[in-house]
Amino acid sequence: MKAGKKLFLILGACLGLIFTAFASFAFGSRNVGIVEVINALIGQGGGSFNYLVIRERIPRTVFSMIAGASLGVSGALMQAVTRNPIADPSILGVNTGASLFVVSGIAFFHISTASQYIWFAMAGAALTAVVVYRIGSLGAGGATPIKLALAGAAISAALSSLVSAVILPRSNVMDSYRFWQVGSVSGATWAGILSVLPFIIIGLIIGVLSSSSLDALALGDDVATGQGVNTALVRGVSAFAGVLLCGATTALAGPIGFVGLMIPHTMRLLCGSNMRSIIPMSAVGGAILLTVSDIIGRMIGRPGELEAGIITAFFGAPVLIWIAMRVKVRSL
Repeated sequence: MKAGKKLFLILGACLGLIFTAFASFAFGSRNVGIVEVINALIGQGGGSFNYLVIRERIPRTVFSMIAGASLGVSGALMQAVTRNPIADPSILGVNTGASLFVVSGIAFFHISTASQYIWFAMAGAALTAVVVYRIGSLGAGGATPIKLALAGAAISAALSSLVSAVILPRSNVMDSYRFWQVGSVSGATWAGILSVLPFIIIGLIIGVLSSSSLDALALGDDVATGQGVNTALVRGVSAFAGVLLCGATTALAGPIGFVGLMIPHTMRLLCGSNMRSIIPMSAVGGAILLTVSDIIGRMIGRPGELEAGIITAFFGAPVLIWIAMRVKVRSL
């Protein structure tokens, strides 16, 4: 990528983040003026109702950006590891695995807080990733992109059936689960954000540090090995980071799909195939997409709201169809 284009993308990404954050503070079931937003951010106007509205939107906005960044990087890592342009946590079944473990925790262990959800979500996401990879590796040719996608779809369908089997006989579990499963950032609190933040930071750091090795891996295992890259270790560590990011986000926000599909693919078109650019740009793009989706959901659903997971699915389904219909998919 040329230096001028790279600088333009970085500047545009920073401005996009700032604009999106202010829009999230200002727009919703009740719109607030930009001056009131600035006053609330600097601690002025504490006696007004709009001040309280803005202060309530701050943790929601922060979490939507953190969650979007995590899902964007998770998708980029999974696409690089599997060399599959339609890989993302939802398509590979990782979100569904996390959902099954969370609903099982609600039903059988009576968990109810984000700090409890996170361990169940992590375990479910990790176990599902391992199972999908093992099934996708069976037969001749090893873990091909098509086999991994089919394995993910099959496992996701099976796990969705198990989720239904757990919640249908238990009305109390259904009440706790039905809002979480749609995928929303509306319930974000500072306590919840702090409980998942360490996992997300670790996952992001691993993703950034793995980017150079993933670039070598994209050239093929033989070439990567010739460059001194331990391909099995890179795949394992990168997959672990992807699961960590996905599991932590899913624990608090629920299974939000398509962010990890759309954003890395878009950034690959903008930045080329260099993972050192794709991973940080996927973080920024994911943050903007999920926050914008949350804003749109609040605007459309007035006086209530539509969950962000519904909006991302609305945008993501056409993108998935477009990728599938392309004759030649850009090489990873």
